[in-house]
Amino acid sequence: MIEVFKNEVDKGLQADSKTLPSKYFYDKIGDALFVEIMNLPEYYLTRCELDIFQNKTQELIEAFGVSPDSYFELIELGAGDGTKTKELLRSLDAQSYNFDYFPIDISSNALNLLEKDLKNELPNLSVQIQEGDYFKVLASLKESKKPKIVLFLGSNIGNMSDDMAAEFIYSLGSNLQAGDKLLLGVDLIKASHVVLPAYNDSQGVTEKFNLNLLDRINNELGGNFNLKQFKHQPEYDEHEGVAKSYIVSTANQAVEINATGKTYNFTEGEKIHTEISRKYNDALIEKIIEKTDFNLETKILDSKAYFADYILRRD
Repeated sequence: MIEVFKNEVDKGLQADSKTLPSKYFYDKIGDALFVEIMNLPEYYLTRCELDIFQNKTQELIEAFGVSPDSYFELIELGAGDGTKTKELLRSLDAQSYNFDYFPIDISSNALNLLEKDLKNELPNLSVQIQEGDYFKVLASLKESKKPKIVLFLGSNIGNMSDDMAAEFIYSLGSNLQAGDKLLLGVDLIKASHVVLPAYNDSQGVTEKFNLNLLDRINNELGGNFNLKQFKHQPEYDEHEGVAKSYIVSTANQAVEINATGKTYNFTEGEKIHTEISRKYNDALIEKIIEKTDFNLETKILDSKAYFADYILRRD
C-alpha cells in the first residue's frame, strides 16, 4: 500500500498539472474529518440522500424488487459510517427480509466502527465486512450466484470523469448477474450558491480535510510540506456541472519527499488538483450507462430535488 501511495504521489507531483488522488484523503484523521464535513450545515449532500433513506425507505425496497421470503446480498461500496444505510437496514430487519450485508471499504478503521455500531443497533443482522478494492471483493462474491443489490451512495461516482464513471459501472456489471440491481446516489446539477459552500465551509473543516493529504504524505512518506504555505481552493462551473478541489501553493517553494528521493518545485499560485465532484441530470446518467449492461429503472428524489438515487438493473 505504501509503495502504491509513493508511486502515485510521485507521478502526480511530477505532472505538468500537478494532481494527488482523492482516495488518499481517507486515513484515520481524514475519516473523522469527513464525518464532520457530512454534518456541516453547508454540506447538503448527506442530508438530502439521508432524506431519501429516511422518508422513502419503502420506495427504495420496492424498487429493489426483493421479497422477505427470498435471500439476497446487500453490498455497499465505500460504506463509511453507514449513517444512511442504517435507515434501510433497520427497515429491512424490521420486515424480516432475508439478506446478508457486505460493507466494502478501503478503510479498516471505518469498517470496524461500522461493524461495532451495527452489532449494538441491529444484533440479528448478518454483517460481513470486506476491506479492500471494490472489484476484487465483488469478484469473490460473484461466485455465490446469489441475487445482489449494490449500493454506491453519496455521489461518490462524481469523483470520476464521465469516461471513468462509464468504465466503472461497466466493470460493476461484469461482476454481477442479470437481474441484480445498482442503487447509484448522485448529486444533481444546481446553482453555484448552493454547491460551492458545500466544498468551502465557514468553519474550514473542508480545508483541513484537503490539506490533511499533505500531512499524510509528510507522516507516511517523509515529506516536508509546510501546510502554512498551502491553501484549499474549490471551484464550481454550474454550466459544466463540475466542482473541483485544489491545494494551492501560496509561495515559490521546494518540497522534499524522502520515500521518493525527489524534490518537487512549486510556484506561487500553482495548483494541485485533488478532487472532482461531478453533478448530474438524467441525460448524463443515460449517456454514462449507454455502453454498460445496466438500464435505468427508477429515480427517487429527496424533498428538495437536490439529489437522486437512481435504480439501475443489470440485464
